[in-house]
Amino acid sequence: MAEHTVKTVYEESWSTLSNGDLLNIAEKAEYHLFVTTDQNLRYQQNLRERQIAVVVLLSTSWPQIRLHVDDIREAISATNSEDYVEVSI
Repeated sequence: MAEHTVKTVYEESWSTLSNGDLLNIAEKAEYHLFVTTDQNLRYQQNLRERQIAVVVLLSTSWPQIRLHVDDIREAISATNSEDYVEVSI
């Protein structure tokens, strides 16, 4: 994803944060997009008031995710702030 800056939760030292706190700090750090495999996020958090877009990968399997990089890239490119998008894997 050369056209994007990508960082992991671990790289930001945010591994101990829960979803709500994680989204809060990501927004405060001016991230525009959050990619996750947590399919329950939309049920656990009120995403309507969020400025950050959320892309959910519908698999946690890296071998499967790797096969869908183009689909993920396309979803990310089409995402606007406040969007919630699920990518089938």
